[in-house]
Formats: sequence, C-alpha cells, structure tokens
Amino acid sequence: MFKAVLFDLDGVITDTAEYHFRAWQALAQSIGIDGVDRVFNEQLKGVSREDSLKKILALGNKTVSDQEFEALAKRKNDQYVQMIQEVSPADVYPGILQLLNDLRANGIKIALASASKNGPFLLERMALTSYFDAIADPALVAASKPAPDIFIAAAQAVGVSGAEAIGLEDSQAGIQAIKASGALPIGVGRPEDLGTDIVVVSDTSHYTFEFLKKVWEEKRA
Repeated sequence: MFKAVLFDLDGVITDTAEYHFRAWQALAQSIGIDGVDRVFNEQLKGVSREDSLKKILALGNKTVSDQEFEALAKRKNDQYVQMIQEVSPADVYPGILQLLNDLRANGIKIALASASKNGPFLLERMALTSYFDAIADPALVAASKPAPDIFIAAAQAVGVSGAEAIGLEDSQAGIQAIKASGALPIGVGRPEDLGTDIVVVSDTSHYTFEFLKKVWEEKRA
C-alpha cells in the first residue's frame, strides 16, 4: 500500500493553470511575442516561473538583461496573483475534497509538490490547508520540473521515499518528475499529452481512493 500522495496544484486541485496561461500570453504579447497559444502552453505547465519565461523569450528569439528578466517575471506574477484573489472553495476540482478526506481517514500522508510559489495562498483560499501534512517549497529545490526535486522534497517532508508514494499531475514535465522521483504517476488529461505508458484519467472525478489503490496494486504488486 502506498504511504503518501503527492499533489500538483495547477490543473489537479483547481484550474489556476488557465490563469497562468492568460498571464503568460498577455506578458508575451506585451513584448512582441505572439506564439504563446494553448499548444505552446503545454510546455509551460508544471514548469517554474523563471524557466517558463526562458522558454517564452527563446520562442521570440529575445534576450534581456538580468534586471529586465526579473521585472518581467514579477510583472507576470503580479497579474496572476491579481487574477487568483477570487479563488474560493467552490473552485476545488470534482472529487478532490472527497479524496483528501478519504486519504486522511486511511492514514495516508498528503503533500503538495507544486512549482507555484503561490501554492500556500491558493490552498488557504480553497480552505484546503488543514488537509496537507506538508507543502514542498519550490524556492528551496535546485531544479524545477521535469527534474524530480520538488516530488523528492514533498515525499521527504512527510517521511516517505518516492517509491512509497503516488504523484498526481496534469503536465508532461510533472509526469517526468514523478517518474524520476521513484513515485507512481497517475495523470489527469490526455494520454497524447502525458504519455501512453502511464495511467491517465480524463478528469479529477476519477481520482478516488479506491481507484488509487487499484492502480497501485496493478502497477506495484
């Protein structure tokens, strides 16, 4: 039996991924880069703010000074933070609250493994903070997804190894990170985006405690 579940936030617990997309698209257009569409956005999901900005600048063949880079990253985050002020418990994705309750009832540890520095604020807005045993700090890990650092940190924070945990993700970078951490990935989204070699559900309502147990028994028995 798995001992912990490591949650991504954007696109898994709530739809803040849409706010990230809009904020990045607006920033890119403001500096003359028009290619940040929904297809390109798949590359930004689960990736840190700094690495996302690097990808956007590379897309537009633009180079900026370190000072300007920091200013652009701050501008994007300020807009994103403004957008998420209205997030509430009503924004929690289907099935997630029930899953959190069932995990707690069964003594399974719960940790947040999100690249978002706004993770604690968002959990608070959705009244979910009390469910989480640990929140891995993305500012303290050496490398962002697809590196496994944030998932390793989340597992360590609740006292388990990666091999004893399940990771829930909606991004390709996140799935790679979960695999590299030794945890078992269960994706939400489309197999063509996340990979056909893992279990992928179409939406979060499929993330039930019984389903997680079933997948664990099939993949790790």
